[in-house]
Amino acid sequence: MSFKKDLVLLLKPYYWVNILMSVSYIVAKRAPFICNYLWTYLFQQEDQCELDGRETEILFFLLIVVMIRTRKTGSVTMINYLTSSFMYTKIANLGLWFYNDIRLGMIYFVFFILVALLLPEPTYTGPENVLYFRTENGLEEELERDKRVTWLVTFYTVWNPACVNFAPIFSELSNEYALSNLKFGKLDVGRFPKIGQKYHISDSSFSRQLPTVILFRQGKEVARRPYADSKGKLVKFFFSADNVKAAFDLNNLYKECKNNPIKAIKSVAEKKKE
Repeated sequence: MSFKKDLVLLLKPYYWVNILMSVSYIVAKRAPFICNYLWTYLFQQEDQCELDGRETEILFFLLIVVMIRTRKTGSVTMINYLTSSFMYTKIANLGLWFYNDIRLGMIYFVFFILVALLLPEPTYTGPENVLYFRTENGLEEELERDKRVTWLVTFYTVWNPACVNFAPIFSELSNEYALSNLKFGKLDVGRFPKIGQKYHISDSSFSRQLPTVILFRQGKEVARRPYADSKGKLVKFFFSADNVKAAFDLNNLYKECKNNPIKAIKSVAEKKKE
């Protein structure tokens, strides 16, 4: 997803409303007009336009948490960074508003709930060419059905932020590269944990293997990201479109599959007619 597309997405209410809520406390404290009106005029409180020691500690702790979580979820774009940090920044702001004045905390809490109910995170609505495996044996059946078909499969869970961030990227890649003999699929290892175990993919909340993308050729795995090195240590992988294209050599793979289309197998009756 390009920087220009990110800017367009920021115009959607979900993003700018959550950005305002994420910086509401520090802006209210540091903007003289807002601070004087809010605390001095409405609540008759003096000397509220500076951050005290506890407030500074909370903001510093928030910064550390956001940096750790965005790195852990593999955020690679501005939108990814924002969406993965909104919950933490809003909870920190909720605590700060309650710490300052319970009345302000209650007002913020009401906004917090309303935004969560009325402004869900926008999801990818563009075209895709992805097969979702709805049964436990779905993937194995497809791999055995026709081994001439190359499969690029994402193993994911619906609750994992990194999987959510990668979903639109994988959909766009499927729309760009899918052929009759180059197919894209997705399998929820949270729903089918035995499949995750079979391919050595952990679906725990602490897993660093989500998402995992595996390339199958001739019905067998030939590459995956992320992968374990010779010492068994997981090699970190950032799931951007360019990284996935490079890791699985999608451009050359597409050309190869396009130049070698699957020819229909003629039946015995058709052969006799000839």
